Amino acid sequence: MAHARNANAKLAAVIVQTGWSHAQVARAFVRVALESDAREFAGVARSHVSHWVGGSRPSGRAPVILCEVLSRRLGRIVTLDEIGLAVESVSSRGALDWRVDTLVALADLGRVDVDAERRRVLGAAAYSVAALALPSRPWWTQMAGRGRARRSAEARSVGRGDLEAVRDMVSMFSRVDQRRGGGHARTAVVQYLTSDVASYLRGNFSDDRVRREMFSAASELAYLSGWMAFDNAEHAIAQHYFAVAVKLAAEADDPPMAGHVLRAMAHQAIDLGHDRQALDLAAASIDGQRYALASPRERALFGVVYARSLAATGQKQAAAAALIRAEDDLAAAEPGNDEPSRVFFFGEASLAHETACALRDLGDLPGAMREFRRSVRTRKAATFTRTHAVTLGYLGAVQARYSGIEEACSTWSSALDTMDGIRSGRTRQVAVDMRAVLSPFRRRGLRVLADLDTRAATYLASVT
Repeated sequence: MAHARNANAKLAAVIVQTGWSHAQVARAFVRVALESDAREFAGVARSHVSHWVGGSRPSGRAPVILCEVLSRRLGRIVTLDEIGLAVESVSSRGALDWRVDTLVALADLGRVDVDAERRRVLGAAAYSVAALALPSRPWWTQMAGRGRARRSAEARSVGRGDLEAVRDMVSMFSRVDQRRGGGHARTAVVQYLTSDVASYLRGNFSDDRVRREMFSAASELAYLSGWMAFDNAEHAIAQHYFAVAVKLAAEADDPPMAGHVLRAMAHQAIDLGHDRQALDLAAASIDGQRYALASPRERALFGVVYARSLAATGQKQAAAAALIRAEDDLAAAEPGNDEPSRVFFFGEASLAHETACALRDLGDLPGAMREFRRSVRTRKAATFTRTHAVTLGYLGAVQARYSGIEEACSTWSSALDTMDGIRSGRTRQVAVDMRAVLSPFRRRGLRVLADLDTRAATYLASVT
């Protein structure tokens, strides 16, 4: 009877709403836990869920993961309080709530992210699929109006010189990310965004154009912080910064910047296997003025990620058409064509990389190898080192499936050479996948395979 009195009736009621058995909840829980790199929960089974319903409290990160599992099933956000597991938490979902004021969300997120202990809790949160639902069209108009109506009580005057300084810093941080990966310098990006730039956003602007452009620059910096977190496999943190970046772009009334962030959110969703949501985000990135007002190079970037989302959902013909359109858009791009600096990285090599990923997902392995090789051949590896290493890793994985392990090993060796000094979740995953493919061949006793496996293990040990 004591067990019955302590039972978690709230959790039991929500599970009933899902229509799942405890075993199904457990299987879904493990999937989300592994996605969130919470490998300590890989062994969760039906009995664990039954114990939680019976009144025992899930340990560590399990409550927030359980919330995300139930949210995905029900198509809405399920809170800790709703399932009887509420505790005081610093990992507020304010940044993911489109109703929360932009500058308040930025300040709250900054306070969490610059504090080591609070950031650890934020990083333990689960990536929220329910939060990928975008606000309605009137929201965008309202946000642009809110930006124009902002009035500051602060005396600080903000002019074009301040704007150019922020742009210079964004450019510098972007180039560090491209060379060294998202695991380098993200704390510096966050501190600059949430201190200097946040102060500018609350200042008195010399004119409305400077205000809009400053909010756009802040959006780009928030996007960059999110992209770096995404690249470093900190997916929940990335999602919060992407949401703030969208809000900043909306207040700037800058549709292409908003499209740029939505494209990144779609890319993240594809990588995490949320294909339907990725397609919705990618479609939103090319909707209306986001695509129409973008430069040709940025249109190509939006379009190739849209093609990838179509490929991920099995829409072969539509994906092929989107790839051709992206090629045409990039062909129309010319240096000095009034392009935003945020697309400096996107050229033939990047287009080929994303095209290869789409072809791989459609099962066209020869086509994927051709495009990955084009990407390797045309990329400036010294400038875009992180992506070059990832491309080589992906090429090796396709070669292992199609051409044979010997060719793959040669490519993977080049990938490991390139990874030196890079801190990136994507390069770490390349090394993990490489070792998994090599595992069945270890019994052959081939020196080249053993050496490659040892090198991959050494790299993983150096960056974990």
